[in-house]
Amino acid sequence: MELFVSACVIIAVVLWGVLAPQSLAAVFDSALSLLTRNFGWFYLWVVLALVMAAIVLATGRHGQLRLGGDDEEPEFSLGAWFAMLFAAGMGIGLVFWGVAEPISHYGEPPPGIAARTPEAANAAMRYSFFHWGLHPWAVYSVVALAIAFFQFRHGGAALVSTSVKTLPWAGLRRLAPVANMLAVIATAFGVAASLGMGALQINSGLAAVAGLPVGPAWQVGIIVVTTVLFLASAVTGVTRGIKWLSSFNLALAGLLALAVLMLGPTVVIIDTFTNTLGSYLSELVRMSLRMTPFRDSTWVGSWTLFYWAWWVSWSPFVGLFIARVSRGRTIREFILGTVAVPALAAFVWFSVFGGTALHLEIAHGVPLSAAVDADVSTAMFTLFDTLPLGALMSGVATLLVLVFFVTSGDSATLVLGMMSTGGNQNPPARVKIIWGLLVSGIAISLLLAGGIQAVQTATIVFALPFTLIMLLMVVALWRGVRADWAAHERHERVLRRRLEDLSAEPHGNPPEKP
Repeated sequence: MELFVSACVIIAVVLWGVLAPQSLAAVFDSALSLLTRNFGWFYLWVVLALVMAAIVLATGRHGQLRLGGDDEEPEFSLGAWFAMLFAAGMGIGLVFWGVAEPISHYGEPPPGIAARTPEAANAAMRYSFFHWGLHPWAVYSVVALAIAFFQFRHGGAALVSTSVKTLPWAGLRRLAPVANMLAVIATAFGVAASLGMGALQINSGLAAVAGLPVGPAWQVGIIVVTTVLFLASAVTGVTRGIKWLSSFNLALAGLLALAVLMLGPTVVIIDTFTNTLGSYLSELVRMSLRMTPFRDSTWVGSWTLFYWAWWVSWSPFVGLFIARVSRGRTIREFILGTVAVPALAAFVWFSVFGGTALHLEIAHGVPLSAAVDADVSTAMFTLFDTLPLGALMSGVATLLVLVFFVTSGDSATLVLGMMSTGGNQNPPARVKIIWGLLVSGIAISLLLAGGIQAVQTATIVFALPFTLIMLLMVVALWRGVRADWAAHERHERVLRRRLEDLSAEPHGNPPEKP
């Protein structure tokens, strides 16, 4: 029933986007504007609460609990685990926005800061850290932890609703089917929109590298090729295709960042990282709760609130996937690996690409702002044009985008397969193929009709009701963790008493030798 309702909603919105894309865009743009204007404060508080929950769980005594049996070893190595969660979480977004976001903030900074000044450059880097740092990864991590905890420690199904069903209040437990429906809708729309947006950037990369034309025919071809690749990867399973591709892409991203660090303004990049990390940490709480009640500004809504809603809308998909590959980790290790390490990687990435871009714009007059204004997807390739080996780096970046979309696609089909088979961690290949073809068909239809951006906005609108589900997941997780820790302590006390009793027993003299 849940899957049927989800499918009906998906089909209705897709048909709307194909037949009347302008109408769809107008309705959901108005809805998003209404939500960010009236519930922006709610998004800020919820996401900050998730950051605090992650810190408490990671630093508290409960962090010793393992996601699985007490002696269970992790299924994947540390490197492969990090590569998979990073590729599924936001790898492609970093490539897309690594140059474009700092340059955008430099030209249109937060309220109260003059554009194109040193203060605007500092704010541009600080808010790029903020939008891609601890907060988004905390959203993913807490959702994933709630799923993994009840799945691996209590034998629950690999579904978003599993944790909600453990709550003692019958009225709230009735929301479990709604959680699953929202998860399916958000995942299908989010992946379809990302495939369409990714096709645009890959097309721009191929135009920069090989001079290929930019147009719908090429973009549809890119989606078709990407679909074949991610279905081939998805069919081989997590332990082979997804793991190998994620590890390859992480290494490729690292090499690309290292090349820009060495060939670009190295000292400026290091100074940018140092300065921005300090200002990010010192301004963290202020940025987390910043609204503009006395200014006629839409900046916070257009950037911070948009991002927070986007991360929330993607949390069912990313959370289910991270949970799938995290069995055997302790809670502390899980949170450090899914919040602290990816956030640090994002800081380094934005320092390298954003710091280089701002330096070229300010010190050398490279018109990166004009490139961003013309087409956001070309910003990184414009940067490469100013560096040695620029053509080679543009080719590597295009390959990076392609493989990131393959890893996002195959992990998404895995998650959709899990959700449509009652939480089966290894859904049949035919189920994954069906979902992959459906999502790609949606992306192509919307791309041709001009409705990709509208569906991305629609996905974010669905984030508001899911924030309520997330809060219930946090309550259920905290109750479950406390109960398991109490049981763990009782078990430890019993073992200690037994050892004390054994040590207190009198030991007779050894028998004499014959």
